Amino acid sequence: MGGNVTCRAGKAISGLSYKDAGVDIDAGERLVEAIRPLARATRRPGVVDDLGGFGALFDLRAAGFVDPLLVAATDGVGTKLKLAIACDRHDTVGIDLVAMCVNDLVVQGAQPLFFLDYFATPKLVVEHGRAVIAGIAEGCRQAGCALIGGETAEMPGLYAAGDYDLAGFAVGAVERGRLLPSADVAAGDLVLGLASSGLHANGYSLVRKVVAAAGLDWRAPAPFNPERSLGDALLTPTRIYVKACLAAHAGGGLKALAHITGGGLLENIPRVLPAGLACRLDAGLWPLPAEFAWLAQAGGIVPDELARTFNCGIGMVAIVAADRIGDLAAAFEAAGEQVVEIGRIVPQQDAGRRVLIDGADRAWQA
Repeated sequence: MGGNVTCRAGKAISGLSYKDAGVDIDAGERLVEAIRPLARATRRPGVVDDLGGFGALFDLRAAGFVDPLLVAATDGVGTKLKLAIACDRHDTVGIDLVAMCVNDLVVQGAQPLFFLDYFATPKLVVEHGRAVIAGIAEGCRQAGCALIGGETAEMPGLYAAGDYDLAGFAVGAVERGRLLPSADVAAGDLVLGLASSGLHANGYSLVRKVVAAAGLDWRAPAPFNPERSLGDALLTPTRIYVKACLAAHAGGGLKALAHITGGGLLENIPRVLPAGLACRLDAGLWPLPAEFAWLAQAGGIVPDELARTFNCGIGMVAIVAADRIGDLAAAFEAAGEQVVEIGRIVPQQDAGRRVLIDGADRAWQA
């Protein structure tokens, strides 16, 4: 057979390669070699193999579990990636990716075990890919889980030039008797709030709309923090609460945890409440961080919309027995968290509202 192929139109095509189609296998191999030591640094008990196999193995018995339940979570970073790309800063969104998954695991009392990532781009830039994966490895280090695999996909024509997308998948385990939330969440329980590190990775479509309406450049000083650029301030990565929550849970008295992610305070706290109960918060008990206050003012965002879009300074909520409030607050603080009592669990009065925030109109006035 000859070396040319004739298509239906009759035009001869000769010698095409995958690289001619926009996919550089060699670049992918270089990225794998660049990230191998990053993944190796996240190894923990239970990891069986290094990167490179078709599937990754994990030994629950070697990790110390006796009668575990597996807990799985998957998530992405959303349009915060648009900001990272616009600012040409790629070293923080990997932390966000891990955080959005492992914070969802720990609210069920689970210890994160391993993480896998999916990185998709039209054209692989090895330096960008390595920065992203380095952030993922750092997030895994903070959470105590192993980066044991992933996928890098180069897909020209599917994404705009310079773009990329991220998705993550995490698996954790919890001994059967330690699962959260506990069945005894009740009226009279108290609510602790763990401070967020900023916006985390939610609401960035609204953030970008406010910034565009204000006519601001990402490189300009942040209106709420002139010592940092706006882009840099808003790229602060999501706080990872895993080690603090596990330490607090180990001491007893912790009844439930709620990760304040998409849906904000209003939509996430009800996910761990039994039927017939509501949560009453007092907005005057914690300061609304400057970035949220600026967004509210610049975008004319009313308190209800603020509270169901953003974390408003509270990245994790803990529901605790009233007689253990001091012990649990001390446990969170000893693990490095800023903690404040922000409310209590009450009987539900309004069928349409399960989170009530008193004083938001005054404390969060736009």
